[in-house]
Amino acid sequence: MRLCRIGPEANPRAAFYFDTHVVPVASAAVAHSQARGTSVRIPTKDDLVPVLTDYGMQETESWLARTPNPPGAIPIGQVELLVPVAKPNKIFCLAGNYAEHVKEGGGTPAERAETFPYVFMKPPTTTLTHPNRPVVIPKVASDGVDWELELAVIIGRRCKNVSEADAMKYVAGYTIINDVSQRRYRPNPERKKRERDVFFDWLHGKWFDTFCPCGPCAVSADAIADPHKLSLKLEVNGEVKQQGSTSQMVFPVGAVIEFISRMVTLEPGDLISTGTPAGVGAASGTFLKPGDVMRGTIQEIGTLSTPVAAEK
Repeated sequence: MRLCRIGPEANPRAAFYFDTHVVPVASAAVAHSQARGTSVRIPTKDDLVPVLTDYGMQETESWLARTPNPPGAIPIGQVELLVPVAKPNKIFCLAGNYAEHVKEGGGTPAERAETFPYVFMKPPTTTLTHPNRPVVIPKVASDGVDWELELAVIIGRRCKNVSEADAMKYVAGYTIINDVSQRRYRPNPERKKRERDVFFDWLHGKWFDTFCPCGPCAVSADAIADPHKLSLKLEVNGEVKQQGSTSQMVFPVGAVIEFISRMVTLEPGDLISTGTPAGVGAASGTFLKPGDVMRGTIQEIGTLSTPVAAEK
C-alpha cells in the first residue's frame, strides 16, 4: 500500500498514491463503504503512520486498484505533494553504509564485525522538504552541494533495546530521502587546524535548511517483501548519477534499528535514512547548481523530484 499527504499545507489530507493519480483516503473509504454495503473506517487525520498498518485501508487500496476511474481521483500533476511524515520527532541518517560509496570517498570499507553504523541527525523542522520543492543552495557555501539517494525507514511503534531479529516488527513503512550535503563548507577557514575539525566540517554540511527532501509517498512495510532487494537510481538533469541496490548495505535495516534503539527510544514517525550508494557528486567534483533537477527513484516506492534554487 502506498500513501501520501497532499496539500494545501494549511489543510493536509492523507491519500492513496498511484503513479498517475492520488485518491484522498476519506473519499476512498466512503466510496468503498458504499460499493460493498458495509462501513469502512474513515481516518480523520493526515498522519500516515497508523494508516500504514491499517488492514482495512489495505482492503480499500486493493479495491481502488481494481476500480476503473476511481471516485475522487486527482491527476498526479494537479496534486501538491507533502512529506509523508509531517512532523517526525527525529531524523537519523547513516554515513558510509554502502561499501562502494566509502571507496569512492577515499575510505576503506569494513565488515560489520569490525565497525558499527555511523549515525548522525538532521533537524526535522528546517531540513525536511516537500516533493517538487527546491533544495536551496546557501549563500554562505554555494560550491559543493551534493546529492545522496537513500531508502528511509518509518518507525511505527515506540521501541527501545530492540534486537535485530525483532526490529522489523517496529517498521511501519518506507519512503525516499535525498540526504543533500555541502561537501566543502568550512566555517572560519583561517582557523588553526585541530584534529576534530574534520569530523565537524562534514557534519556541518548536513544541516542546512531544505537539505532533506522526502517523499513522494510512504509504502507500508507489508508491501515490500525485502527492503534489501530494491534498486535505486538518481538522475540530475536526466543524467544517471547513482545506480545501485539496497542489497549493498553494510548494515541492514534491522541491525541499524537495534544499534540506534540501544541509545535512543524510537517513536512512531521517526525516520532512519539508511545511507547512499556510490555515485555522489564529490567523487567527480560535480556539484549541484541553481536550475538543476534531481529525480531519485527507488523500486516499489516511486520517484522523488527536487529542483535546485539559489538562496535569495
